[in-house]
Amino acid sequence: MEQTGEVGLRPPRHRVDRRARGWWTLQSAVFALPLPLVFGALYLFIPPARFVFVWLFLAFPVPGVAYMAVMPVRRYRVHRWEVTDQAVYAASGWLWQTWRVVPLFRVQTVETLRGPIQQLFGLSGVTVTTASSAEGVVPGLLTPFLERDPERAAVERARVE
Repeated sequence: MEQTGEVGLRPPRHRVDRRARGWWTLQSAVFALPLPLVFGALYLFIPPARFVFVWLFLAFPVPGVAYMAVMPVRRYRVHRWEVTDQAVYAASGWLWQTWRVVPLFRVQTVETLRGPIQQLFGLSGVTVTTASSAEGVVPGLLTPFLERDPERAAVERARVE
C-alpha cells in the first residue's frame, strides 16, 4: 500500500485482470444469444410463421453481437481499483460511470463473490461496504471539491441528510 496525503476523488491506478474481458464476454453472450436461438427454433418448428421468424432470427443477433463486442472492451477500459493506506478507490461502469472513494476508517465489511462464470475464469468480485453505503454516498468526503461550486454543494448536502 502506498502513502498519500489526502483522500479525494481521483481515478484509481490499477486495471482489473485481463481475464475480466472474457468473463464479461461470456456473461453478455448468456444475455444476448438465447432470444435469436429461440427465434431460430420457432422458424424450424412453425412453418406457417417462418416469414416472421426468419426476420426476427436475422435482426436480433445484430444488437446482441454488438453488445458482446463493445461492452467487455469498454468496461475493461473504465473499471479500475486501488487501495492506499487511507482509502479504497474504485471506478466502474461502461455507459454510466461511477467513481467511489471509501476512507478506510469507514469500511465495515469486505465481501467477495465468486459466481460460476467468475470461477471459470478464476476471478472474484469484491464489495467494500460502509455504514452509510446508501447510494454510494460517503458523507463529507467530497466537501472540499464541492465548496468551489456552492449550488452543487447544497444539492449534495441535501442528498446526504
